[in-house]
Amino acid sequence: MVELQGVSKTFFPNTPNEVRALRNIDLTIDRGSFVCVIGTNGSGKSTLLNAIAGAFLVDEGRIRLDGVDVTRWPEHRRAKLIGRVFQDPFSGTAPSMTIAENLALASRRGRPRGLGLALGGRRRAELRNRVASMGLDLEARLDNPIGTLSGGQRQSLTLLMSGLIKPSVLLLDEHTAALDPKNADQVIRLTQEFVSRDKLTTMMVTHSMHQASHLGDRVIMMDRGRIIHDISGVERQRLRPEDLLARFEEIRRANQLDESAAEMLRQQYI
Repeated sequence: MVELQGVSKTFFPNTPNEVRALRNIDLTIDRGSFVCVIGTNGSGKSTLLNAIAGAFLVDEGRIRLDGVDVTRWPEHRRAKLIGRVFQDPFSGTAPSMTIAENLALASRRGRPRGLGLALGGRRRAELRNRVASMGLDLEARLDNPIGTLSGGQRQSLTLLMSGLIKPSVLLLDEHTAALDPKNADQVIRLTQEFVSRDKLTTMMVTHSMHQASHLGDRVIMMDRGRIIHDISGVERQRLRPEDLLARFEEIRRANQLDESAAEMLRQQYI
């Protein structure tokens, strides 16, 4: 479960470059819910995920994960509660280490480190079975450096790694945006399988209206650091890509009107 109460964040405050990235965000995501987050560039989508992950501390408000207040926790401390996949297929892994070694490290996330064997025979067999379940024929390549894989293969394994220790929330930040359509479809298929099988509470940022209208049980639309639409239930079930595009057009027109009004006020004082 994810709970945000009155969360705000301003970058470069009291300077010409001030950006009010999040504005008094109130949001509750039930355990096991799959939420798609959409919005124009600069609307606050990735900033929202970064706030939850602890990439920075928020200026105001509270953040709770499964009832635990993590508002002042640094990013490394929150890592044991969060799984995350980034847009870049080469983020989140150690390229010179093998597939098996990367998986073993991911399976120990948030646990005490010792001198015990990380890749014993039993553990290796378990990881091999998890890789085989993806259907990508990578189970015979566990000793290959993960950096030798294609972007789609690597992103698929990163997705698997993010959920090995069932997190309080899985954060997917445009995790298919850098992939070609075939690999993107593959990663989306695996995303659906993992989230459904493990009942993972998930937030997925996407620019794809098709993904947003077909995946998950809830859609949140952001603009200028605020949540302006929160679509769930029957309305979500009936949602089509063209419905979302129409809402984006409404935002564009409203923002143009705001900018025109601001320009008129500026002209009055020149």
